[in-house]
Amino acid sequence: MSDEVLVEESGNVAIITINRPKARNAVNGAVARGIAGALDELDERPDISAYVLTGAGGTFSAGMDLKGFLAGDFPVVEGRGFGGVTEAPPKKPLVAAVEGYALAGGFELALACDVIVASSQATFGLPEPKRGLVAGAGGIMRLPRRIPYHVAMEIALTGEHYPASRLYELGLVNRITEPGAAVEGALELARKIAANAPLALAATKKVIIESQDWSLEEMFAKQGAIIGPVFGSKDAMEGAAAFAEKRAPQWKGE
Repeated sequence: MSDEVLVEESGNVAIITINRPKARNAVNGAVARGIAGALDELDERPDISAYVLTGAGGTFSAGMDLKGFLAGDFPVVEGRGFGGVTEAPPKKPLVAAVEGYALAGGFELALACDVIVASSQATFGLPEPKRGLVAGAGGIMRLPRRIPYHVAMEIALTGEHYPASRLYELGLVNRITEPGAAVEGALELARKIAANAPLALAATKKVIIESQDWSLEEMFAKQGAIIGPVFGSKDAMEGAAAFAEKRAPQWKGE
């Protein structure tokens, strides 16, 4: 990976860190390509089952690098979108570990994750309208699907900052940690997720995301096409055998 994006492995969990602390981890082209490259590689590795996305130096991300934007450096990867993830999140579960600011594109990166763990001092917001811009990396589409409509409108239209405690009350943030402990909390949750069967995790995530637009008539057929292969997998047999034999399962991702 590049210096702008660091990847560390902790067992079967990979920690992806935006490493531009002096710029409050503002997302430039190098960061977007680094995240996309990491996810492309890690999604194909059977020994990695979940990810943690975070930022170095006590800040998650202050959003798009506006200086880079003015110079023509666009933090978008074709097929993956802003930050290399917002339009095409990975197949495997992705946990955001938020310290400090998660603003504008930084908030949109967090919204592209499946689970959000935040420090009690973390701050979220979509301030794009204050800069003549629009939160076009999924923020104004994902937010009203996650929290009440009028609250989403307030956050998006005022451009103000909101504390992690408020978003926890709304159910957007899963867990609040002490300051400086967001990565530790995210790793704890990611390890619980990663202890489960990889194929089952990927299928579960896919169904939850895609089923939002399924009709009642088609929902079980579409779900069946996704989860059917899981029931016929070696891991399904291993899970049943491990339960019967009262031992921990040994997943192969097959």
